[in-house]
Amino acid sequence: MKISLLVTLFNSLTQSVYTILKDRGYSVDITYAIDKTQMIDEITIFSPQIILCPFLKSYIPKEIYKNYPTFVFHPAPRGDRGAYSLDYAIFNRVSKWGGVWLRANELYDGGDIYASNDFNMRDSYKASIYRQEVLRVATSTLDELFINIEQNKFTPQILNPIHKPFTQEMRAINWQKDSIDEIIKKINCSDSLPGVLDNICGVECYLYGVWIEDKLRGRPKEILAKRDGAICVGTIDGAIWISHLKEVGRFKLPATYVLKDRIKGVKEDRLPLLFDKSYSTFYETSVEYRDNVAYLCFNFHNGAMSTAQSVRLKYAVEYLKEHCDVLVLVGGMDFFSNGIHLNILEDSKKQGEDGWANINAINDLIKSILFADEIVTIASFARNAGAGGVFLGLACDFVVAKEGVVLNPHYKTLGLSGSEYHTYTLPKRVGEKESKKLLDECLPISVEYAKKIGMVDEVFSHDSYYEDLHQFAKSSFDDDFIWDKQDYLEEHREHIESCKEREIEIMYPQFWEEDSEFHRFRKEFVYKLCPTHTPKRLKLSVINTISDS
Repeated sequence: MKISLLVTLFNSLTQSVYTILKDRGYSVDITYAIDKTQMIDEITIFSPQIILCPFLKSYIPKEIYKNYPTFVFHPAPRGDRGAYSLDYAIFNRVSKWGGVWLRANELYDGGDIYASNDFNMRDSYKASIYRQEVLRVATSTLDELFINIEQNKFTPQILNPIHKPFTQEMRAINWQKDSIDEIIKKINCSDSLPGVLDNICGVECYLYGVWIEDKLRGRPKEILAKRDGAICVGTIDGAIWISHLKEVGRFKLPATYVLKDRIKGVKEDRLPLLFDKSYSTFYETSVEYRDNVAYLCFNFHNGAMSTAQSVRLKYAVEYLKEHCDVLVLVGGMDFFSNGIHLNILEDSKKQGEDGWANINAINDLIKSILFADEIVTIASFARNAGAGGVFLGLACDFVVAKEGVVLNPHYKTLGLSGSEYHTYTLPKRVGEKESKKLLDECLPISVEYAKKIGMVDEVFSHDSYYEDLHQFAKSSFDDDFIWDKQDYLEEHREHIESCKEREIEIMYPQFWEEDSEFHRFRKEFVYKLCPTHTPKRLKLSVINTISDS
């Protein structure tokens, strides 16, 4: 079957649907919804049997939906219509929510429903709900969607009024009246877009990433402390941490990067390297022990790893080597890892120097994992990973993944050749030919496909994942395995290090030369510039040409 995905962006939901369809053997083509003529032309050229729109913000031209069966995913239950559906759901603290596949027609979210499911609403922020519960509903109902399309079985949509815009006036925080609970609700329903507009220390900016603080106290809106880029702010009934800010017209950064000298003198409230979670506060790295296994969590915002974060994580790995038999890298709440921190590099006045420091810090972290010769290391891909984050995981002895997770094992879309020892770890697992294909095509793959080619060792089900992971980890330690690992590393140490040295030699000009593509691509990514065309790598004819060459 030929299927077009008509989308605003190739985001996490689109990539999940894409990889599922590709794994099933469908011919899948992507069209970005940029303008009417372009959409019609691209769809006409491919001439799909079905069009799916997992993430679409634009109206679909009637020339498309009248000529091709077109189905739009709406992240809300039956009867909900319009934008801001998740915003309202979180703001109104609903206990259940859902998602539907609607057949496109002239009505906004008014078409017949061909598949749907509900989920229990988790107490979290919008982006996290979208990346986990909403995504799972969209992908788990694909079978129902295709069966009902074939049988022309549907449920009419309830034509309730379309949502009114969720304005900044509705999101605004009244620091003299709003409780912690109210502030968290407003920031959570606005994260990651559009954020809550406020004025912090004289800077007009949007607020993101809110955490409860149990111990510190101060006046409403007083900056009480800072930690790892976040700021602690007083409220009428306690205090909260805000991890990220975005100046109007700029891009999201850790809060202290935006406020800079305006919070000079504010105390740095430090935590142990591995926080025990004994009280509520903001933290990025933590550990949990179970049997002989240590689970290392590193909840870095959007999976990006700055130089400082990479150094802290290396210290954590070095410490845990002495306190466990098996070390499991867990990653964060919404991503395992996505490699270097592009936003911090874009903000830097010394981009070459800071980029070079960032990649070398991650390489040092990976070296400490690769050469951990007295323990077993396991990467847990329970969340998506991209670029250097994928290769951080591949540095481990074993790689375990949760069904439905998507990996992006490539760098070129950012103008980088990449490091993280990938020229050693990737061919070691999948061979030179498959390695080159993954790096050149720059396409997402499912963990199910990754297991098929040897990139992932085990894929466990969503419902039993963490127990299956623990049983795998607990049973993985073996003296013979450790002795063989030590012998192997001693024999191949020089080769492994030479791979990394060649990688960074190639990367050096990509960071330091002013006309490097990396600087242009990074700026476009960080500022979220609207695409002017569908990337060629996502067009099926181009993909087939690459695959056949």
